[in-house]
Amino acid sequence: MYDLHDFLIPIDIHTLNEDSGYNDGQLAKHIVGYNTEIPDLSNTDIVLVGIGETRGAGIFSEDFKAANSIRRQLYQLHYWHYDISITDFGNIKTGATLKDSYAAIKTVLVELIKMKKTVVLLGGTHDITLAQFLAYKELGMTIEATCIDSCIDLRNESALRSENFLLEMLTSDPSIVSHYSHIGFQSYYIHPRMIETMDKLRFDCYRVGVAKENMEEMEPVLRNTSLLSFDISAIKYSDAPANKKSPNGFTGEEACMLSRYAGMSSRLSSFGIYGYEPQNDVNELTAMQIAQMLWYFIDGKSRNKQEASFEDRNHFNEFNTVVAEVATVFLQSRRTNRWWMQLPNNKWIPCSFRDYQLTSQNEIPERWLREQERS
Repeated sequence: MYDLHDFLIPIDIHTLNEDSGYNDGQLAKHIVGYNTEIPDLSNTDIVLVGIGETRGAGIFSEDFKAANSIRRQLYQLHYWHYDISITDFGNIKTGATLKDSYAAIKTVLVELIKMKKTVVLLGGTHDITLAQFLAYKELGMTIEATCIDSCIDLRNESALRSENFLLEMLTSDPSIVSHYSHIGFQSYYIHPRMIETMDKLRFDCYRVGVAKENMEEMEPVLRNTSLLSFDISAIKYSDAPANKKSPNGFTGEEACMLSRYAGMSSRLSSFGIYGYEPQNDVNELTAMQIAQMLWYFIDGKSRNKQEASFEDRNHFNEFNTVVAEVATVFLQSRRTNRWWMQLPNNKWIPCSFRDYQLTSQNEIPERWLREQERS
Protein backbone atom coordinates (compact mmCIF):
# COMPACT_ATOMS: atom_id res chain seq x y z
CA MET A 1 0.00 0.00 0.00
CA TYR A 2 1.24 3.50 -0.84
CA ASP A 3 1.83 5.95 2.00
CA LEU A 4 -1.24 8.05 1.31
CA HIS A 5 0.17 10.86 3.49
CA ASP A 6 2.21 11.79 0.41
CA PHE A 7 -0.95 12.46 -1.63
CA LEU A 8 -3.28 14.05 0.93
CA ILE A 9 -3.72 17.43 2.61
CA PRO A 10 -5.40 17.08 6.04
CA ILE A 11 -8.47 19.13 6.87
CA ASP A 12 -9.87 20.31 10.19
CA ILE A 13 -13.63 19.86 9.94
CA HIS A 14 -14.39 22.28 12.75
CA THR A 15 -12.62 25.27 11.17
CA LEU A 16 -15.12 25.34 8.30
CA ASN A 17 -17.87 26.82 10.46
CA GLU A 18 -16.01 29.08 12.85
CA ASP A 19 -18.93 31.43 13.46
CA SER A 20 -21.38 29.06 15.13
CA GLY A 21 -19.69 25.67 15.46
CA TYR A 22 -21.74 22.50 15.26
CA ASN A 23 -24.25 20.80 17.52
CA ASP A 24 -24.36 17.09 18.39
CA GLY A 25 -27.02 16.27 15.80
CA GLN A 26 -25.06 17.57 12.82
CA LEU A 27 -22.89 15.49 10.50
CA ALA A 28 -19.72 17.35 11.52
CA LYS A 29 -19.93 15.66 14.93
CA HIS A 30 -20.15 12.20 13.38
CA ILE A 31 -17.67 12.37 10.47
CA VAL A 32 -14.15 11.21 11.27
CA GLY A 33 -11.62 13.67 9.84
CA TYR A 34 -8.03 13.31 8.69
CA ASN A 35 -6.14 15.85 10.77
CA THR A 36 -2.60 14.56 11.41
CA GLU A 37 -2.87 10.78 11.18
CA ILE A 38 -4.77 8.83 8.53
CA PRO A 39 -7.80 7.45 10.38
CA ASP A 40 -8.62 3.77 10.70
CA LEU A 41 -11.00 2.93 7.85
CA SER A 42 -11.96 -0.56 9.08
CA ASN A 43 -15.58 0.32 9.78
CA THR A 44 -15.93 3.20 7.30
CA ASP A 45 -18.62 2.98 4.62
CA ILE A 46 -18.07 6.28 2.77
CA VAL A 47 -14.80 8.18 2.28
CA LEU A 48 -14.97 11.84 1.21
CA VAL A 49 -12.03 13.35 -0.70
CA GLY A 50 -11.64 16.86 -2.03
CA ILE A 51 -10.26 17.70 -5.49
CA GLY A 52 -8.78 21.04 -6.55
CA GLU A 53 -7.73 20.17 -10.12
CA THR A 54 -9.55 22.29 -12.73
CA ARG A 55 -7.01 22.69 -15.56
CA GLY A 56 -8.90 20.14 -17.65
CA ALA A 57 -11.55 22.82 -18.21
CA GLY A 58 -9.04 25.60 -18.81
CA ILE A 59 -9.44 26.99 -15.28
CA PHE A 60 -6.18 27.67 -13.45
CA SER A 61 -6.85 27.56 -9.73
CA GLU A 62 -4.77 26.07 -6.94
CA ASP A 63 -7.26 26.04 -4.09
CA PHE A 64 -9.89 23.70 -2.68
CA LYS A 65 -12.68 26.27 -2.31
CA ALA A 66 -15.18 24.07 -4.18
CA ALA A 67 -14.65 21.01 -1.97
CA ASN A 68 -14.58 23.09 1.21
CA SER A 69 -17.75 25.02 0.32
CA ILE A 70 -19.57 21.72 -0.19
CA ARG A 71 -18.16 20.42 3.10
CA ARG A 72 -19.30 23.57 4.94
CA GLN A 73 -22.88 22.94 3.82
CA LEU A 74 -22.77 19.16 4.26
CA TYR A 75 -21.47 19.22 7.82
CA GLN A 76 -24.38 21.41 8.91
CA LEU A 77 -26.95 18.81 7.84
CA HIS A 78 -28.30 16.45 10.47
CA TYR A 79 -27.11 12.89 10.91
CA TRP A 80 -30.00 10.45 10.55
CA HIS A 81 -28.21 7.32 9.38
CA TYR A 82 -26.36 5.84 12.33
CA ASP A 83 -25.63 2.66 10.38
CA ILE A 84 -23.41 4.58 7.93
CA SER A 85 -19.89 5.56 8.97
CA ILE A 86 -18.23 8.45 7.11
CA THR A 87 -14.58 9.54 6.99
CA ASP A 88 -13.30 12.77 5.45
CA PHE A 89 -9.91 11.98 3.93
CA GLY A 90 -9.01 15.61 3.29
CA ASN A 91 -7.92 16.91 -0.12
CA ILE A 92 -5.78 15.19 -2.75
CA LYS A 93 -2.76 17.29 -3.64
CA THR A 94 -2.82 18.97 -7.03
CA GLY A 95 0.06 17.80 -9.23
CA ALA A 96 2.59 19.86 -11.19
CA THR A 97 0.73 18.84 -14.35
CA LEU A 98 -2.79 17.66 -15.10
CA LYS A 99 -1.42 14.16 -15.69
CA ASP A 100 0.23 14.24 -12.25
CA SER A 101 -3.09 15.13 -10.64
CA TYR A 102 -4.81 12.24 -12.40
CA ALA A 103 -2.05 9.92 -11.14
CA ALA A 104 -2.44 11.11 -7.54
CA ILE A 105 -6.24 10.75 -7.60
CA LYS A 106 -5.92 7.32 -9.23
CA THR A 107 -3.46 6.15 -6.56
CA VAL A 108 -5.72 7.18 -3.67
CA LEU A 109 -8.76 5.63 -5.35
CA VAL A 110 -6.98 2.34 -6.03
CA GLU A 111 -6.14 1.91 -2.35
CA LEU A 112 -9.64 2.81 -1.16
CA ILE A 113 -11.43 0.63 -3.73
CA LYS A 114 -9.18 -2.29 -2.78
CA MET A 115 -10.42 -1.76 0.79
CA LYS A 116 -14.00 -1.96 -0.56
CA LYS A 117 -14.86 1.61 0.43
CA THR A 118 -17.28 3.88 -1.40
CA VAL A 119 -15.36 7.01 -2.39
CA VAL A 120 -17.07 10.37 -2.96
CA LEU A 121 -15.00 12.96 -4.86
CA LEU A 122 -15.88 16.63 -4.34
CA GLY A 123 -14.66 19.49 -6.51
CA GLY A 124 -12.65 19.47 -9.70
CA THR A 125 -13.87 19.50 -13.28
CA HIS A 126 -15.63 16.73 -15.15
CA ASP A 127 -12.45 15.29 -16.66
CA ILE A 128 -11.52 13.97 -13.19
CA THR A 129 -13.87 11.14 -14.21
CA LEU A 130 -10.89 9.88 -16.21
CA ALA A 131 -8.86 9.51 -13.01
CA GLN A 132 -11.75 7.47 -11.57
CA PHE A 133 -11.64 5.26 -14.65
CA LEU A 134 -7.85 4.84 -14.48
CA ALA A 135 -8.16 3.48 -10.93
CA TYR A 136 -10.38 0.62 -12.12
CA LYS A 137 -8.06 0.03 -15.08
CA GLU A 138 -5.10 -0.21 -12.69
CA LEU A 139 -7.04 -2.79 -10.67
CA GLY A 140 -7.98 -4.76 -13.80
CA MET A 141 -11.68 -4.46 -12.97
CA THR A 142 -14.43 -4.64 -15.60
CA ILE A 143 -17.09 -2.08 -14.73
CA GLU A 144 -20.29 -0.40 -15.78
CA ALA A 145 -19.97 3.40 -15.82
CA THR A 146 -22.58 6.16 -15.79
CA CYS A 147 -22.35 9.92 -16.37
CA ILE A 148 -25.10 12.37 -15.48
CA ASP A 149 -24.45 15.44 -17.61
CA SER A 150 -26.20 17.86 -19.97
CA CYS A 151 -23.52 17.11 -22.60
CA ILE A 152 -21.70 14.00 -23.79
CA ASP A 153 -18.00 14.77 -23.52
CA LEU A 154 -16.81 13.16 -26.75
CA ARG A 155 -15.74 16.31 -28.58
CA ASN A 156 -12.58 15.16 -30.33
CA GLU A 157 -12.08 18.63 -31.82
CA SER A 158 -11.90 20.30 -28.39
CA ALA A 159 -8.56 21.00 -26.71
CA LEU A 160 -10.20 20.89 -23.27
CA ARG A 161 -9.86 17.55 -21.50
CA SER A 162 -13.20 18.09 -19.77
CA GLU A 163 -14.92 18.03 -23.19
CA ASN A 164 -13.29 14.90 -24.64
CA PHE A 165 -12.30 12.58 -21.76
CA LEU A 166 -14.96 10.01 -22.67
CA LEU A 167 -12.98 9.14 -25.81
CA GLU A 168 -10.22 7.56 -23.74
CA MET A 169 -12.68 5.92 -21.36
CA LEU A 170 -14.79 4.29 -24.03
CA THR A 171 -12.08 3.40 -26.56
CA SER A 172 -9.36 2.22 -24.16
CA ASP A 173 -7.65 -1.03 -25.15
CA PRO A 174 -8.18 -3.35 -23.44
CA SER A 175 -11.67 -2.14 -22.69
CA ILE A 176 -12.77 -2.38 -19.06
CA VAL A 177 -16.13 -0.61 -19.53
CA SER A 178 -18.61 -3.42 -20.19
CA HIS A 179 -21.45 -0.92 -20.45
CA TYR A 180 -21.87 2.85 -20.39
CA SER A 181 -25.02 4.83 -19.59
CA HIS A 182 -25.56 8.56 -19.95
CA ILE A 183 -28.39 10.27 -18.08
CA GLY A 184 -29.74 13.77 -18.64
CA PHE A 185 -28.24 14.90 -21.97
CA GLN A 186 -29.91 17.93 -23.56
CA SER A 187 -30.43 17.34 -27.28
CA TYR A 188 -29.64 20.85 -28.48
CA TYR A 189 -26.06 20.48 -27.14
CA ILE A 190 -25.45 17.13 -28.86
CA HIS A 191 -24.71 16.38 -32.53
CA PRO A 192 -27.31 13.82 -33.72
CA ARG A 193 -24.57 11.54 -35.09
CA MET A 194 -23.09 11.27 -31.61
CA ILE A 195 -26.28 9.66 -30.32
CA GLU A 196 -26.33 7.35 -33.35
CA THR A 197 -22.76 6.28 -32.56
CA MET A 198 -23.56 5.64 -28.91
CA ASP A 199 -26.57 3.56 -29.95
CA LYS A 200 -24.47 1.47 -32.35
CA LEU A 201 -22.10 0.75 -29.47
CA ARG A 202 -25.15 -0.46 -27.49
CA PHE A 203 -24.65 2.26 -24.88
CA ASP A 204 -27.77 3.70 -23.28
CA CYS A 205 -28.36 7.47 -23.43
CA TYR A 206 -31.38 9.04 -21.70
CA ARG A 207 -32.47 12.52 -22.72
CA VAL A 208 -33.26 14.75 -19.74
CA GLY A 209 -36.95 14.94 -20.69
CA VAL A 210 -37.23 11.14 -20.89
CA ALA A 211 -35.57 10.73 -17.50
CA LYS A 212 -37.76 13.39 -15.88
CA GLU A 213 -40.95 11.77 -17.15
CA ASN A 214 -40.31 8.69 -15.03
CA MET A 215 -37.38 9.06 -12.64
CA GLU A 216 -37.97 5.60 -11.18
CA GLU A 217 -36.73 4.11 -14.47
CA MET A 218 -33.26 5.50 -13.71
CA GLU A 219 -32.87 3.43 -10.55
CA PRO A 220 -32.13 0.13 -12.37
CA VAL A 221 -29.59 1.98 -14.54
CA LEU A 222 -27.69 3.16 -11.48
CA ARG A 223 -28.02 -0.14 -9.60
CA ASN A 224 -25.38 -1.84 -11.75
CA THR A 225 -22.99 1.12 -11.88
CA SER A 226 -19.51 0.94 -10.33
CA LEU A 227 -18.34 4.40 -11.47
CA LEU A 228 -20.72 7.37 -11.32
CA SER A 229 -19.82 10.86 -12.49
CA PHE A 230 -22.25 13.77 -11.97
CA ASP A 231 -21.62 17.10 -13.69
CA ILE A 232 -23.67 19.87 -12.06
CA SER A 233 -24.46 21.20 -15.54
CA ALA A 234 -27.18 18.51 -15.49
CA ILE A 235 -29.05 20.59 -12.87
CA LYS A 236 -31.02 23.62 -14.06
CA TYR A 237 -29.54 27.04 -13.34
CA SER A 238 -32.33 28.12 -10.98
CA ASP A 239 -31.57 25.16 -8.68
CA ALA A 240 -27.78 25.30 -9.06
CA PRO A 241 -26.76 28.88 -9.96
CA ALA A 242 -23.08 27.93 -10.28
CA ASN A 243 -24.15 26.05 -13.42
CA LYS A 244 -23.78 28.58 -16.23
CA LYS A 245 -24.30 25.96 -18.92
CA SER A 246 -28.08 25.77 -19.22
CA PRO A 247 -31.31 27.19 -17.77
CA ASN A 248 -32.83 23.70 -18.15
CA GLY A 249 -32.10 20.33 -16.60
CA PHE A 250 -32.97 18.30 -13.54
CA THR A 251 -34.52 20.02 -10.56
CA GLY A 252 -32.73 19.93 -7.24
CA GLU A 253 -35.19 17.31 -5.98
CA GLU A 254 -34.56 15.11 -9.03
CA ALA A 255 -30.79 15.39 -8.54
CA CYS A 256 -31.27 14.25 -4.94
CA MET A 257 -33.40 11.35 -6.17
CA LEU A 258 -30.69 10.22 -8.59
CA SER A 259 -28.10 10.47 -5.80
CA ARG A 260 -30.27 8.33 -3.54
CA TYR A 261 -30.60 5.70 -6.27
CA ALA A 262 -26.81 5.72 -6.59
CA GLY A 263 -26.41 5.18 -2.87
CA MET A 264 -28.71 2.16 -3.07
CA SER A 265 -26.32 0.43 -5.48
CA SER A 266 -24.22 -2.28 -3.83
CA ARG A 267 -21.76 -2.12 -6.77
CA LEU A 268 -21.00 1.59 -6.71
CA SER A 269 -17.48 2.28 -5.42
CA SER A 270 -16.77 5.82 -6.67
CA PHE A 271 -19.08 8.82 -7.06
CA GLY A 272 -17.70 12.13 -8.34
CA ILE A 273 -19.64 15.41 -8.30
CA TYR A 274 -17.87 17.83 -10.63
CA GLY A 275 -18.08 21.23 -12.24
CA TYR A 276 -18.84 23.30 -9.15
CA GLU A 277 -17.20 26.72 -9.39
CA PRO A 278 -17.76 28.69 -6.15
CA GLN A 279 -17.01 32.01 -7.88
CA ASN A 280 -20.18 31.53 -9.97
CA ASP A 281 -22.39 30.51 -7.05
CA VAL A 282 -25.01 32.63 -5.29
CA ASN A 283 -25.02 32.46 -1.46
CA GLU A 284 -23.52 28.95 -1.75
CA LEU A 285 -26.89 27.67 -3.02
CA THR A 286 -25.18 25.21 -5.37
CA ALA A 287 -22.97 23.99 -2.53
CA MET A 288 -26.16 23.47 -0.50
CA GLN A 289 -27.67 21.56 -3.41
CA ILE A 290 -24.65 19.24 -3.67
CA ALA A 291 -24.62 18.76 0.12
CA GLN A 292 -28.26 17.70 0.05
CA MET A 293 -27.51 15.32 -2.83
CA LEU A 294 -24.85 13.77 -0.63
CA TRP A 295 -27.30 13.49 2.27
CA TYR A 296 -29.61 11.50 0.00
CA PHE A 297 -26.67 9.42 -1.21
CA ILE A 298 -26.02 8.49 2.42
CA ASP A 299 -29.75 7.76 2.79
CA GLY A 300 -29.58 5.40 -0.19
CA LYS A 301 -26.51 3.70 1.26
CA SER A 302 -28.43 3.09 4.48
CA ARG A 303 -31.40 1.78 2.52
CA ASN A 304 -29.19 -0.66 0.61
CA LYS A 305 -27.93 -2.13 3.88
CA GLN A 306 -31.50 -3.23 4.57
CA GLU A 307 -31.65 -5.27 1.35
CA ALA A 308 -31.75 -9.05 1.71
CA SER A 309 -29.15 -11.26 0.08
CA PHE A 310 -30.18 -12.07 -3.49
CA GLU A 311 -29.77 -15.77 -2.71
CA ASP A 312 -32.27 -15.58 0.15
CA ARG A 313 -35.45 -15.90 -1.90
CA ASN A 314 -37.67 -15.85 1.19
CA HIS A 315 -37.36 -12.07 1.11
CA PHE A 316 -38.46 -11.75 -2.52
CA ASN A 317 -41.77 -12.11 -4.32
CA GLU A 318 -41.50 -14.20 -7.46
CA PHE A 319 -43.58 -13.62 -10.60
CA ASN A 320 -43.56 -15.89 -13.65
CA THR A 321 -44.53 -14.56 -17.06
CA VAL A 322 -43.71 -14.94 -20.75
CA VAL A 323 -42.01 -12.44 -23.08
CA ALA A 324 -41.26 -13.14 -26.76
CA GLU A 325 -42.44 -16.71 -26.14
CA VAL A 326 -39.72 -17.11 -23.50
CA ALA A 327 -40.57 -17.86 -19.90
CA THR A 328 -39.34 -15.00 -17.75
CA VAL A 329 -39.11 -14.70 -13.96
CA PHE A 330 -39.33 -11.41 -12.05
CA LEU A 331 -38.26 -10.92 -8.45
CA GLN A 332 -39.43 -8.10 -6.20
CA SER A 333 -37.66 -7.33 -2.94
CA ARG A 334 -40.00 -7.24 0.03
CA ARG A 335 -37.59 -4.92 1.83
CA THR A 336 -36.79 -2.25 -0.76
CA ASN A 337 -39.46 -2.91 -3.40
CA ARG A 338 -36.79 -3.13 -6.13
CA TRP A 339 -37.21 -5.44 -9.13
CA TRP A 340 -35.03 -7.87 -11.12
CA MET A 341 -35.80 -9.90 -14.25
CA GLN A 342 -34.22 -13.04 -15.63
CA LEU A 343 -32.93 -13.19 -19.20
CA PRO A 344 -33.05 -16.31 -21.42
CA ASN A 345 -29.39 -17.00 -20.50
CA ASN A 346 -30.50 -17.08 -16.81
CA LYS A 347 -28.69 -13.80 -16.05
CA TRP A 348 -30.51 -11.53 -13.58
CA ILE A 349 -30.62 -7.82 -14.36
CA PRO A 350 -32.09 -4.85 -12.45
CA CYS A 351 -35.43 -3.68 -13.79
CA SER A 352 -38.49 -1.70 -12.76
CA PHE A 353 -42.12 -2.39 -11.95
CA ARG A 354 -42.96 -0.89 -15.35
CA ASP A 355 -40.89 -3.62 -17.05
CA TYR A 356 -42.97 -6.23 -15.25
CA GLN A 357 -46.21 -4.49 -16.23
CA LEU A 358 -45.19 -4.38 -19.92
CA THR A 359 -44.26 -8.06 -19.90
CA SER A 360 -47.58 -8.93 -18.26
CA GLN A 361 -49.29 -7.15 -21.18
CA ASN A 362 -47.23 -9.23 -23.64
CA GLU A 363 -45.02 -6.27 -24.57
CA ILE A 364 -41.24 -6.59 -24.68
CA PRO A 365 -39.56 -4.04 -22.36
CA GLU A 366 -36.86 -1.88 -23.93
CA ARG A 367 -34.49 -2.91 -21.16
CA TRP A 368 -34.94 -6.59 -22.04
CA LEU A 369 -34.25 -5.90 -25.73
CA ARG A 370 -31.14 -3.83 -25.05
CA GLU A 371 -29.69 -6.51 -22.79
CA GLN A 372 -30.37 -9.16 -25.42
CA GLU A 373 -28.60 -7.05 -28.07
CA ARG A 374 -25.53 -6.80 -25.83
CA SER A 375 -25.47 -10.52 -24.99
